[in-house]
Amino acid sequence: MAVAEIENARISSSSSTDPDGSSKDHDSQGVPVLENYVTQANVEHNLRHDFVDHRLNDPNMETEKIDAVEAALEKGDYKAEVKLEEELEEDSPYPEVRAAVSNVDDPTMPVMTFRAWTIGLFFAIVIPGVNQLLSYRYPTVTIGALVAQLLSYPIGCFMAAILPERVFKTRFGSFTLNPGPFNVKEHTIITIMSNVTYQRAYATNVAAAQRVIYHFDWGFGWILLLTISSQMIGFSMAGFCRRWLVWPASMIWPANLGTTALMSALHNQINTGEGHMTRFRMFLWVFLGSFVWYFFPGFIFLMLSVGNWFCLIAPKNVVLNQMLGTQQGLGLIPLTLDWTQVTYNGNPLYTPWWSQANVFGGFIIMYVFLGPILYYNNVWNTAYLPYAASGTYDRFGNSYQVANVTTADHKFDPEAYNAYSEEYFTITYAISFGLSFAAITGVIVHTALFHGQEIVRQFKTSLNEERDIHARLMQRYPEVPKLWYGILFVICFGLGIACVAGWDTGLPVWAFILAIIIGAFFMLPVGVVTAVSNQEVGLNVISELIIGYMCPGSPTGMMMFKVFCYMSVYQGLSFISDMKVGHYMKVPPKDMFIAQSVAIFLSCFVVIGVQDWVFSNIKNVCTKAAKDNFFCNYIIVFGAASEIWGLIGPAKLFSAGKQYNKLLWTFLAGAIFPVFVWLAARRWPRSWIRLVNAPVLFTGTGLLPPATGINFTSWALVGFTFNYMIKRYRNGWWTRYNYVFGAGLDTGTAVSAVVIFFCLVFPDGKNRAFVDGNWWGNTAFENTADYQFTPYKDLNGGAFLPPPGEFRPA
Repeated sequence: MAVAEIENARISSSSSTDPDGSSKDHDSQGVPVLENYVTQANVEHNLRHDFVDHRLNDPNMETEKIDAVEAALEKGDYKAEVKLEEELEEDSPYPEVRAAVSNVDDPTMPVMTFRAWTIGLFFAIVIPGVNQLLSYRYPTVTIGALVAQLLSYPIGCFMAAILPERVFKTRFGSFTLNPGPFNVKEHTIITIMSNVTYQRAYATNVAAAQRVIYHFDWGFGWILLLTISSQMIGFSMAGFCRRWLVWPASMIWPANLGTTALMSALHNQINTGEGHMTRFRMFLWVFLGSFVWYFFPGFIFLMLSVGNWFCLIAPKNVVLNQMLGTQQGLGLIPLTLDWTQVTYNGNPLYTPWWSQANVFGGFIIMYVFLGPILYYNNVWNTAYLPYAASGTYDRFGNSYQVANVTTADHKFDPEAYNAYSEEYFTITYAISFGLSFAAITGVIVHTALFHGQEIVRQFKTSLNEERDIHARLMQRYPEVPKLWYGILFVICFGLGIACVAGWDTGLPVWAFILAIIIGAFFMLPVGVVTAVSNQEVGLNVISELIIGYMCPGSPTGMMMFKVFCYMSVYQGLSFISDMKVGHYMKVPPKDMFIAQSVAIFLSCFVVIGVQDWVFSNIKNVCTKAAKDNFFCNYIIVFGAASEIWGLIGPAKLFSAGKQYNKLLWTFLAGAIFPVFVWLAARRWPRSWIRLVNAPVLFTGTGLLPPATGINFTSWALVGFTFNYMIKRYRNGWWTRYNYVFGAGLDTGTAVSAVVIFFCLVFPDGKNRAFVDGNWWGNTAFENTADYQFTPYKDLNGGAFLPPPGEFRPA
């Protein structure tokens, strides 16, 4: 029986009464009258499909709920079966979603209002522009979408109070500037327009690197084509993945739950019950507390942020500093009180504990056990380098100077390379490459084994067949036609061809097409893992490896291939994530499409314009002589990667006979490991093994380096406290407040960081805490081997290997 028919039957049966006025909702045994419209066989089929069949492939499904369903089915307890079925019909089967998303909808709420467009476009212009400007400066600060979400609420309420309510009639219809109180759907549209634009456009790095590293500029038109095509082609591909990544209830997208919880709190959508503090009041207190507190670790007492307290016991003891340190160390005793340190790997209150346990397990196995074994045995000469640091090094233990192996016209010079040095990685960087390779094959095999049947089934499923309460509520709104996404893809594809073939980029058209194909292939498996675990498998390393082998000697081509391959997935999943927010908040899909398209298109002009202004008006930008610390550290690193992977090429690192060649075996390991996990989970379906997720284990530590151990140990500690201990033993508090608590910490810290930066740091061009507040709490951590990145072995000014030309031909 169709879901819509069941819903109609439910309404009909629930509204019927006996002649004496009593309800017929239950029979004489207390069983709900579900049998009026569905048979016991239907109920059992639904329960098996929605719960039992998910035991292996859905780690977010409550084990207790699955056990209850299995027990009811085994006993043939129809009363219990119907009760469980009703619970499924009335709300999400996932406690995380129930805690953060309302299960009701008001379809009469206006969405695309004058207020929504005015505020949304304002933030879509200001926030990406400011973030683009600040990205060139050190230290930088990013204004996130949560800040826009918070600020837009009072602005929207103010506009609702002052705008005229008069209805204007035109030949195209009537409209009003003020349709009533500022509502949650308007607020959602504004937040989404901010969320898809607040991060700087990745493609602008290419033009910036051309100016800074290679000293040429192809002008506004070329970078505009590259930026629009790379930013929006992922959006067009995302539209075709909605049925797998947006509609199903199992695709919960944990990172969105802080946004939806804050939205529900601001608009009082979810009642906390009598005698409990409202969610909004909880958010407000946490916001104010975190705002005030961040002035201490962020400005007044920096040691609270750095947290390498135990290194002060023996500041010159290298091993101690590498194990307990936070700058190049493992941070095994997490004593940071800085929320930005804790959330470097994502907000732990939003990430399910099983996912965090996988990430932390990977960190312990690969970096705490394997890493020291390799490092202190000097494998790959890593003992002459810091324990944890990004970038590449030369044989003297210094940062690799790419300028030493390039000609005056920025071509690779093999003779200079043979006379200078090979490239060397720190042990954590080398391990991270291996894990990145394993994650690529692991995500494909894991998705095929654990989600393959569901993907095939979902291919034939329409939104009307989804049983999730939120999907049923969305049935009243027309879906975006696939033609819209198809037209957008064709336009973006054409713009991409134009920017690839219209200039001497060094990237063949066939390579551009291959980048799009790779991105499209990985969109679904990476999306499935991200949607359930809050951990994304990045394609940046594999894209660099592929293009480096295919088209060596082309830095610009390498950068463009990476942009299209990596960003088609990253940006596409960002759009899908926002589609899920709209799905949760019951925003019509067509309105979402229009808002997202307009916002990202407009922001492309903004970020390119800001970048052009920076290079035209800031003297000595991207050099150490730049005013106000506009050093462009990120651009320098991005450009150096183009030289290392595009100019020198990965063949000199990973090919047969090269020192890192064995890391390529991790591709095979990544493909095999999920098979063992799947077989073990089928053999012991009730054990913890079903929660082992190979892609999450491989990719969860992908930010290390530049992240260090403290970003994972503190993150896991907070996650264990909230999403395991409190969720298990104080579930009422967790359900009411966990997500608004996390949102309060995020927004309070973010706003505080903005105030500190613009009011205390930016005016002097430096952090005055190091000048006016030059006291122990702001300087002690500098006098440690941890902060100074001291390696285990000292070269004493020498080299640990001769140049490659003397012992290893290029």
